[in-house]
Amino acid sequence: MGPLAGTKVIDLTSVLMGPFATQYLGDYGADVVKIESPAGDLMRQIGPARSPTMGPLFLNANRSKRSMVVNLKAAEGRALVLDLCREADVLVYNIRPTAMKRLRLSWEDVQHVNPRLIYAGVYGYGQAGRYAARPAYDDLIQGGATLPHLFTLSGSDVPRYVPAAIADRIVGLTALSAILAAMVERTRSGRGQRVDVPMFETMVHFIMSDHLGGLTFDPALDQGGYVRHLARDRRPYPTADGHVCALVYTDEHWKRFLQAIGQSDLLERDDRFSDFDARMKHVDHVYGWLKDIFLTRTSSEWIDLLDAHDVPVLAMHTLETVLNDPHLQDVGFFRKVNHPTEGAMITMANPVTMSATPPAISRLAPGRGEHTIEIMRELGVAEDRIAALLACGIVSAPAATY
Repeated sequence: MGPLAGTKVIDLTSVLMGPFATQYLGDYGADVVKIESPAGDLMRQIGPARSPTMGPLFLNANRSKRSMVVNLKAAEGRALVLDLCREADVLVYNIRPTAMKRLRLSWEDVQHVNPRLIYAGVYGYGQAGRYAARPAYDDLIQGGATLPHLFTLSGSDVPRYVPAAIADRIVGLTALSAILAAMVERTRSGRGQRVDVPMFETMVHFIMSDHLGGLTFDPALDQGGYVRHLARDRRPYPTADGHVCALVYTDEHWKRFLQAIGQSDLLERDDRFSDFDARMKHVDHVYGWLKDIFLTRTSSEWIDLLDAHDVPVLAMHTLETVLNDPHLQDVGFFRKVNHPTEGAMITMANPVTMSATPPAISRLAPGRGEHTIEIMRELGVAEDRIAALLACGIVSAPAATY
């Protein structure tokens, strides 16, 4: 029984940002009902798969949920969703608010049937600004939040995106925290509320918290940017046989590192290394010096040496080697499971631990519409009505569940 056991969530999200947030709610014990269009979530089709609608991106963002296929553009489909909302605690969506209004599932519409509902929108841009109606995707938001520009400041020959849907997932986790905060407030007031989490503003806040720098002040003290993050050689260090990730950062780190390599006098003989402030002022020289030093030993030798001297270090993994990381094996992070339709697969544990109500995977990612009939029966829909809705395409379900 997770901390959200007994909580009901209506999940009107697709792709990655919203599903990542609602997957956490499901892992925390909520009953998450994922409402899919007749075409299904686009993520079902992306990546290598054993079945055409069960791709890895979908599998890794939609566990601990049930799937119901509903045509929201039909009046009867909308009515079914409103019926679900009457007893729900949270509704999450990630299309533009104007689209929710066209579907007649706006905050005002839903609040009318359940004033206790937390109505959470996770979408591109705050609705008071001129970008409100624009579509938004991870790539666009990374660019608007300065990430490609930061790559050029740190030495990249061209602007680049982070090779992961970092905006989707950061904003998804921000939405999760906002939803949980609204649920706590409801225990005091008894009222639901509208929660809006725009991607653009969230990511600008996230990135500029590091890089606003001297632009924090009026007048500005510099052109912004955290110099250590932007240092050209702030990257995994090449070693004699690969790369290693190490951070020699504090004065104590430096003392132990220099002792480990037999150069304990460097702090006294070179002012550029003497203390934290000096190293920040000469960060490009410092990182360049370290780059040369790390070439003198193998990756495993550096990991053993720095671990022994309590200097921060970690292997630089590939997509394959991380699966065999000994620490992740110790904590049981990657787990082999058998999906009811996809067979043997690897899933990842929820990284959060709780002493009394630990999160858990309640079910693996569902097939499209797998629980449509089950959920309608829970709503008290009569069998002949279920058959009629299926026949006219208002809802759909796999034939095996009829």
